[in-house]
Amino acid sequence: MNGTPALTAQIAGGRTVGNPAGAAQAESAAGPRLNEDVDWDLFDSAAYFAHNYSTLRPDDGEIIRIVADFFEQQKQQWPDTWRPKAIDVGAGANLYPALTMLPFTGEITLYERASSNRAWLTEQMEQEDGPSPTWKQFWAEMIRGRSAYQTINDPLNLLTRRARVVKGSVYGLQPEQYDIGTMFFVAESITTRDDEFERATRMFVNSLRAHAPFAAAFMKNSSGYRVGENTFPACSVDENDILRALSGVARDVTINPVESNDLRDGYGGMIVVTGRKKM
Repeated sequence: MNGTPALTAQIAGGRTVGNPAGAAQAESAAGPRLNEDVDWDLFDSAAYFAHNYSTLRPDDGEIIRIVADFFEQQKQQWPDTWRPKAIDVGAGANLYPALTMLPFTGEITLYERASSNRAWLTEQMEQEDGPSPTWKQFWAEMIRGRSAYQTINDPLNLLTRRARVVKGSVYGLQPEQYDIGTMFFVAESITTRDDEFERATRMFVNSLRAHAPFAAAFMKNSSGYRVGENTFPACSVDENDILRALSGVARDVTINPVESNDLRDGYGGMIVVTGRKKM
C-alpha cells in the first residue's frame, strides 16, 4: 500500500478480534497445532465480522484495488457469454472476496468448514433485505474506474442469487472444478504447520481449471489470533513461503505487499497474490 512495489515471480490469519499479550507464547509452548486439533465450530462469526468488516479499512481497500484490477484485466480474455464457476475458499464472515468475482461468474460457491460461519453466510444470503449494507462500502471501492463492476446495479441482491453456501475443508477440495477463485486469510490461519499451509495453498489452486485466474490474501508473520473467547493457530509465512507453496501449481504470480499494522498484535502486514493456475 502507499506505493509499495509489487514483486512479480517468474514461476510458470486469519484476521482477529484481538490477540492478548502472551497468547502466542502460550500457543508456542503447547507445541504445534494441526488443523484437525481445532474445533472450528467455535469460531465467533459475529465478533469476527464486527471487528474486521463493519467498516472498510484502508488495508482492505488496497486489497480490493489489487484484486478487482486483476480480475477485470482477465475478463478481456473471456467470451462475453461465458459465466465461469467461482469459489471462495474459507469464506468465513467475509463477503467481499465473492463480490470481487461477481461480474465474472454465474455461480459462486462459498466454501466453508465451520458450522458457525456457514450459519452466518446463510443468514446473510437469506435475509429479506439482503446482506448487511456494510458491504456497499466495499462495492463502492470495486466500481471505481472499473466498467465490469459498474454494469451491476444491485450487487448484494445479485450475490444472493448466484452464491451458495457449501460445507467443506480446504483439504477436501477436488481438482479442476472452478474457473476463478479466491482464498483470503485461510491457508496460514488454520494451522501452525508449514506443510499444512503449503498443502492448503496448493489444494486451493489445484481446485481450479487450467489457466484459471485466482487471488489469495495472507497475514504476514502471524503468531496466532483470538476471535471471541477462543484462540486459533497461525503459520508464520512471508513472500518466499507463499512463492514456494505456489511453485509448480501456478504461473504469472504477482506478490503484492499491503501495509497493515493496527488490526491486532502479532503480524507484520498482509500479502495479496494474484496469478493463474498452471496447465
